[in-house]
Amino acid sequence: MRHPIDIVAMFAAIWLLASMVLDALTPKDLTAVMIGIAIGPAVIITAVFYYLRCQRTDFAVLFAALWLISDVAIGFMSPNSLPNFLIVIGFVPALVVGAVLYGQRFRRGDERLAWPSARRSWR
Repeated sequence: MRHPIDIVAMFAAIWLLASMVLDALTPKDLTAVMIGIAIGPAVIITAVFYYLRCQRTDFAVLFAALWLISDVAIGFMSPNSLPNFLIVIGFVPALVVGAVLYGQRFRRGDERLAWPSARRSWR
């Protein structure tokens, strides 16, 4: 069972670790505090959905979207432009989640979505 205190401790540790790692990778103008403020809301939202036992695929899409939003927020906060590899790191989770979802759909053999019809039925 997921105890709320365990979840808070786990996500606080992840938040602190991510802030320090990103501080080491970003230019010196960005501090760990600024990065922590930028990624804090994403960590809190992720923790809430983890506590609510969100489905894996939904959780992965949520995480990828929040990671990308946090990367954009860090880019806005930075007085200098971010290195190119940090911009790529922001897109990697979204690309991985999209590839996995596409691969699962391809493996299941789902048919393609039908083209929308020009005719509409009014009831």
